[in-house]
Amino acid sequence: YVWSKDGSVLTDQTTPTLQVNIEGTYTVEVTNSYGCSRIRTIKVTASDVAHIESIDIVDLTDINTITVNVTGKGKYEYSLDEPSGYWQDSNFFSNVPGGIHEIFVNDKNGCGVVSKEITVLSIPKFFTPNNDGYNDTWKIKNLDLFPKAILTIFDRYGNLLTQINTVNSEWNGKFNGYELPADDYWFTLKLEDGRETKGHFSLKR
Repeated sequence: YVWSKDGSVLTDQTTPTLQVNIEGTYTVEVTNSYGCSRIRTIKVTASDVAHIESIDIVDLTDINTITVNVTGKGKYEYSLDEPSGYWQDSNFFSNVPGGIHEIFVNDKNGCGVVSKEITVLSIPKFFTPNNDGYNDTWKIKNLDLFPKAILTIFDRYGNLLTQINTVNSEWNGKFNGYELPADDYWFTLKLEDGRETKGHFSLKR
């Protein structure tokens, strides 16, 4: 057995097995006792499990998006909430619903899968406080995962109506015990991770 790497003979390698940890083009020439030989060429490329550096979340919008930033020597594919696929080559996910999600990154060469849990916030566009058990209160799903969040609700004239926190996590459409009329109401939200947004929603009766 005569092994070569990138055209240079590896003089100390004469066994049927070659341990490889460096990229390159390897060839092996096998010669039998009658002088007959065959040559085989193998291209070796580096690969490794991905390292998730960061995940950029754009939420609290009409279309929430996620961008997964990874480093590593491998060729990677991505999945949202599906540990065994559906895999996609793009690291970008669009129209992500609010909730707790898990991102999976798989090395295509079989070096392994890494994952990370994230939280995506979505803002209800309306609520209907009519005591029918459906959409009776207005709340941002999973906001309780941000205990220092500041969510403030105003009427169209800028009057402060309520402030949402982990103790008082939803609004029932009342002010000082009185039901407010159907209208658009406004909010400001500040999260401890630096995200900040403003917007409005509808109270329907």
